[in-house]
Amino acid sequence: MNAMLPAVLEGGQASTAEAVLFWILAPVMVIASFGLLFVRKAVHAALSLILVMICLAFIYVAQGAVFLGVVQVVVYTGAIMMLFLFVLMLVGVGSADSLVETIRGQRWIAWLAGLGLAVVLVGVVGTALYDEPVGLESANADTNPIGIARVIFGEHVFAMEVVGALLVTAALGALVYTHRPRLTPKVGQRELADARVRSGQHLAPLPAPGVYARHNAMDVPALDPQGRPIESSVPRVLRVRGQEADAAEYAARIERVIAGHEADPPDALTTSPDEPADDAAQPQEAK
Repeated sequence: MNAMLPAVLEGGQASTAEAVLFWILAPVMVIASFGLLFVRKAVHAALSLILVMICLAFIYVAQGAVFLGVVQVVVYTGAIMMLFLFVLMLVGVGSADSLVETIRGQRWIAWLAGLGLAVVLVGVVGTALYDEPVGLESANADTNPIGIARVIFGEHVFAMEVVGALLVTAALGALVYTHRPRLTPKVGQRELADARVRSGQHLAPLPAPGVYARHNAMDVPALDPQGRPIESSVPRVLRVRGQEADAAEYAARIERVIAGHEADPPDALTTSPDEPADDAAQPQEAK
């Protein structure tokens, strides 16, 4: 990077190395910007924006704004964009989300806002192209951080105040948006216990799954004293998926064991009817 600075310090003209770096990073930034607009997944859009920010930080450092380049990486790429990715992972935004307008006319508002942004960009680019460059020696006369502070809090203090108020308003709006009024009262353990008492059903905890004399898996229903399976002992998710095992076979085998028609194997606690017993429980062949 130091090889790029002398020409900029003297006459404000970019050196060859700086021009090569710009023409390498600029197409990457443009492609990533188009990816931000046209990719289908929100996570890919966030990664495209991270790539744009990293390339922009390289350009800042190449032009001598080292402090601004470090802030670009640490604050924007390392903090804000990582926060975006964490929110996307927690909330989950897929390409199957509805694209129907929830507010009438919002597309026209977006087009007008984009047109205004294009006008601002044209003005900024025109100012940068036709103004006389002053060079880094004049821009960083009192070091780069002090020069940035003088521009932000001296020449553009009103714009900074407006941006600060906008950020505070956005934060408060996000809090209000996430804390919606409840449609139903909050249900806790006390409310669940009161509902069970009023209904008169399942006052005690639900029975645990598994026939402990034969099988202790979660998909095997427990048996009542009459040997009938208790459906509520199996988790509801397994019942909905159809992964509940048939307890009739276990009940029939237990009845045969109780009647004395079948011996109870030593490893009954861990062996299912469809699984062979261990070698220690099987009779050895005669030698």
